[in-house]
Amino acid sequence: QVQLVESGGALVQAGGSLRLSCAASGLTFSSYSMGWFRQAPGKERDFVAGIGRSGINTYYADFVKGRVTISRDNVKNTVYLQMNSLKPEDTAVYYCAVRRGVVSTESVLYEYWGQGTQVTVSS
Repeated sequence: QVQLVESGGALVQAGGSLRLSCAASGLTFSSYSMGWFRQAPGKERDFVAGIGRSGINTYYADFVKGRVTISRDNVKNTVYLQMNSLKPEDTAVYYCAVRRGVVSTESVLYEYWGQGTQVTVSS
């Protein structure tokens, strides 16, 4: 049974930083690309960042480029999302997801999802 468990969400002030983690189990972690998505109330789920199986290839949405870094540890079966210079518009539930293929920005192409972690950025 595949499980993805996100953690690290919190209430922070604008300009602050957070590191989200997503621990995976029940799968051969290094065989999957990982993605982080976010969804704000009343909005669609948006791609934030993705990382390939080896961790070499990374991809970012334009609205987070320069502020966010995705990384993975294939020994700990965990993917991370370091977020800096947070803005109120970053407020959302952040989800991690996995897929066997290459990183995609399309949420429908991901096979398994975590339950999400809330990030709230106050102004």
